Amino acid sequence: QVQLVESGGGLVQAGGSLRLSCTASGRTFSSYNMGWFRQAPGQEREFVAAITPSGVSAFYADAVKGRFTISRDNAKTTVYLQMNSLKPEDTAVYYCGANRRTVVLISNAYDYWGQGTRVTISS
Repeated sequence: QVQLVESGGGLVQAGGSLRLSCTASGRTFSSYNMGWFRQAPGQEREFVAAITPSGVSAFYADAVKGRFTISRDNAKTTVYLQMNSLKPEDTAVYYCGANRRTVVLISNAYDYWGQGTRVTISS
């Protein structure tokens, strides 16, 4: 069982930055792929970024590539999402998830989810 707690959301102006954190319970964090997804009102949850257990490989949605960076600190059982050059269309609730499968881009592949943290970007 893995419990995930996100933090770091808030309200910022377009062009600004935020760093989201997701801290996991348990001693098996380093065996999980970790992903960030987001869900805007009235829309489905969409993939944002993911990182493999060792942190060697990272994957990004086209919409955030070059602006967002995912990283992890296995010693702190925490995954981060650094978000720069934020746009109003980045407004959503951001969720982190954990899975041990080879698929990381699809939300159904994730076994555990946090409660989400809200990000609002004003224009």
